[in-house]
Amino acid sequence: MPRSLAATCGVLAATLTATTAIADSCWDHNGSVMRLTDADSARTFLYERPRQSLRGTGVEPGVWLFSGTKKGDWYEGTARIFSSACPNAPLEYWVEGPVLQNPLRIRVTGRREVYDRCQPTGRWTEDVLVFTYQSAC
Repeated sequence: MPRSLAATCGVLAATLTATTAIADSCWDHNGSVMRLTDADSARTFLYERPRQSLRGTGVEPGVWLFSGTKKGDWYEGTARIFSSACPNAPLEYWVEGPVLQNPLRIRVTGRREVYDRCQPTGRWTEDVLVFTYQSAC
């Protein structure tokens, strides 16, 4: 292979690796490994390796926890909460929040109604979801 072509291929490979790391990365959320995917400004956190305590709630690899957009250093969109009382019927609610540094993490908050055995109670709570960067997946 000519020297200039080899150099070009090396630069292209490095660019693809960097792009992949940004677009497809793993994050910790409460002991679960999450995969962050993107398409333009759209962002989705999917369960890659759910923690043991989520068994029986409908959470398995590939299920999304957050789906929304990134605008600058701000995330906003829909989060879901899962319950063993209502397996495969997650409650969806609006969340938003910043990208933070040292360590790199995303912290979104939102208010949602409290449910008891799949029924709304009329009480509300604020949820905080924190995703801490681990590495490229």
